[in-house]
Amino acid sequence: MAEVATFATSDQLLVVIDPVARRADAESVRIAKDVLSAGAATKVCLPDGPEEFARVLARRGSRRPVVIGDDRALLRAVSLLYRQRELAGCALSMVPVGAALSLAGALGVPTGAVAAARAVLDGVERRKDLLVDESDGVVLGALRIPSFPSPAVSSPAGTGHASWLRTCQSLVRTLVPARPSREPLAGVTRLGPARLRVEVDGVTLVDLDQPVDGVSVTPGVSGLAEVEVRPASVGAEASALCARGRRVTVSGADFRYRADAVVGGPVRTRTWVVREGAWGLTLPG
Repeated sequence: MAEVATFATSDQLLVVIDPVARRADAESVRIAKDVLSAGAATKVCLPDGPEEFARVLARRGSRRPVVIGDDRALLRAVSLLYRQRELAGCALSMVPVGAALSLAGALGVPTGAVAAARAVLDGVERRKDLLVDESDGVVLGALRIPSFPSPAVSSPAGTGHASWLRTCQSLVRTLVPARPSREPLAGVTRLGPARLRVEVDGVTLVDLDQPVDGVSVTPGVSGLAEVEVRPASVGAEASALCARGRRVTVSGADFRYRADAVVGGPVRTRTWVVREGAWGLTLPG
């Protein structure tokens, strides 16, 4: 990822505590809040849901936003600021709290509450590349096609069978052409490869006649995305097809995709464009 480091100079913080974090680990939330309040002037907000989260962020004024929450909370903040066209002038900070923290760790955010809070106070802003699609969806760390269920997300008590059934249905819709049917899915024993056309800067990397096991796209360096296509193999393992470019278009039968912690689709075509240095994240110096 392209990064440009600048020292964080603001001492006015807007600390937005995601409700999921408060339920998941109230003690870590308290510790982070205490460290931040001891080191800077803070305004603490406790939004009850996504709409209030958005209102609080929109009314931040000159305060530097600090999100206490998981990967989804960070994605929500970046998405909101991008859609408001305010991302370029706003450096975000994060204290990871919750179950889904793989994105935060991959981005370089300390996973401990004290270390992350200290990084908010003493760290530097690093500008990072962003993948953006035509519907204003954003990707911070990784895009995966098809979207397989995340092992970090668990089903609520009493809904395991229904959740498993929905997962199987989603996977089948992802990997094979959609067929008009309202019959429930009794089970899945084997899933076939997907048939997708992947174009990088207008050049076809793989076409519909070549089944693929998966596609991954990540923001790389200097405004270029790293694209990897894993062709379906019969017998010997097929070599991955790799490319770099600023614009990636995927099309084919209805497919779903996982953009960091969020599943999108089904869609028949989607284009992602790299925005170089589009967002800033405060990280340890």
